Amino acid sequence: MRKSLRTAVLTAALSAVALGTAGSAMAAGPTGDYAKFQYCPYTNPAVEGCIYSKTTSGQFKLGNANVPITAATPIVLQGGVGGGDAAGNNVFYSAVGADTLSKTKLKVPGGLIGLVDTGGFSGLLISLFNAAVASVNDVYATAEVAGTIKFNAGAFLGSNDPAFQLPVKIKLDNPFLGSSCYIGSSSNPVNLKLITGTTAPPAPNTPISGTTGTFSLGGGGGIFQFIGNKLVDNSFAAPAATNCGYLPLDKLVITAAVNLKEGLPSAAGKNTAILQGDTYLGFTTGVLASIP
Repeated sequence: MRKSLRTAVLTAALSAVALGTAGSAMAAGPTGDYAKFQYCPYTNPAVEGCIYSKTTSGQFKLGNANVPITAATPIVLQGGVGGGDAAGNNVFYSAVGADTLSKTKLKVPGGLIGLVDTGGFSGLLISLFNAAVASVNDVYATAEVAGTIKFNAGAFLGSNDPAFQLPVKIKLDNPFLGSSCYIGSSSNPVNLKLITGTTAPPAPNTPISGTTGTFSLGGGGGIFQFIGNKLVDNSFAAPAATNCGYLPLDKLVITAAVNLKEGLPSAAGKNTAILQGDTYLGFTTGVLASIP
């Protein structure tokens, strides 16, 4: 009986080791140069390639608000691509296990004082505003995906056609603004059409140019690397902010104060997006081959 018990324990231990080994194998992901594609849906047979684009400098200007992007607050766009329409736009597949567009909080210059026009505040509302500013003046803006992303590899290589079509909504964070203060929405997003060529915006904006950056091959030739690329758009419109505040009356007043100060909604020709960084395009075959 003692021998039977010993055998059972040994069998259970070996099974646990086997399961652990199998789990480790299943948990393995891309390695080497391909490791950056770990959240690409590369197991989907419809996905032909993986994208990892990291923005480390630039700006995002909506109306009167101009928010800088720095190396300390990088923005990552990642996922997979496959197929394509007659215009060359590929189907974009969301990342798996991570955000397709990183929820990077960008600090809004001036904070709450610079964001809200308090000219219409009085009584309790101005007291609450002063208390909020005294405790937490900082405001952060976070871009979130608000629709279908499109990628055009041909346009990315140098064209005035959109390389990325990226619909976003911008969440504004500060205790005074509540939890649902957004510029744009899923039904009315900020539609970015980012190019590596030269824009032709309506006035008062003037043309600005992007670049594909310096091209090289990585991953044994399976990764197209564009270092120092610059994607631009200054022809888009920006919707008004909505749902800023808490109580219904507060929301009306505070939302109106944000829109008044920031000049929202803002017509095309008054807004700018400049995203500078590095972009990597990897073939799915290479990604799969790099997995141990």
